[in-house]
Amino acid sequence: MRSRTLTLAAATGAALLAAAALPSYASGPPSVREGSVSAADLLAKVTSCSQLSNGKYRTDEETSATIPVCGKNGAVFWKADMDIDCDGQRTSKCNENTDPWYQDDTAFHQSNGKPLKADSLPYVVVPSSSSIWNYSGAGIKGGGVVAVIYNNKVQYAVVGDTGPTKIIGEASYATAQALGIDPDPETGGTDSGVTYILFKNSQVSPIESHGAAVSLGDQLARQFIRDN
Repeated sequence: MRSRTLTLAAATGAALLAAAALPSYASGPPSVREGSVSAADLLAKVTSCSQLSNGKYRTDEETSATIPVCGKNGAVFWKADMDIDCDGQRTSKCNENTDPWYQDDTAFHQSNGKPLKADSLPYVVVPSSSSIWNYSGAGIKGGGVVAVIYNNKVQYAVVGDTGPTKIIGEASYATAQALGIDPDPETGGTDSGVTYILFKNSQVSPIESHGAAVSLGDQLARQFIRDN
């Protein structure tokens, strides 16, 4: 729920100097795949784009609009960057001190009415509805299941927040960390290589159950492979 500029370019030099002392996230999570469908099998189904959006999105404020929302049987998808969303419940990792753009709420809430926890729940941010694209009109709901693919890893997440109307490519701290992406909300993220597959008319209940997202996600991913 923010509009910001990712500072990857400024951090590149420092990252190169620190390459010999990479933090623990850099090696990624253990080599255990979530669910039974591989990244390669999912990516093989999204090699071409049947554009659904009325125009394209930017990945950051300063970039040009090059990212379309594409349609497949049972899903929509896009290929973009990943900015880090740390919004929601205030924690030691996500707060005003760790994130200059921090907001203490998310568009969708836990079953107890509280905002989501970005540092523990894998969730994805969708662009707020606009003339470019209306996510709800495409069958995408809060709590909907998303397969997030990066570096041959599959991470299941839920639709947990909404973002700017013209920018796409954002996910929670927990999503990034699980995929081996730097989850720092100010300097982390990655500028390319992330595929987001959102399964239509799906909804995890309760939204905060990652186990439920993995279970339903695996089922929907196998159906997606069969239907495309």
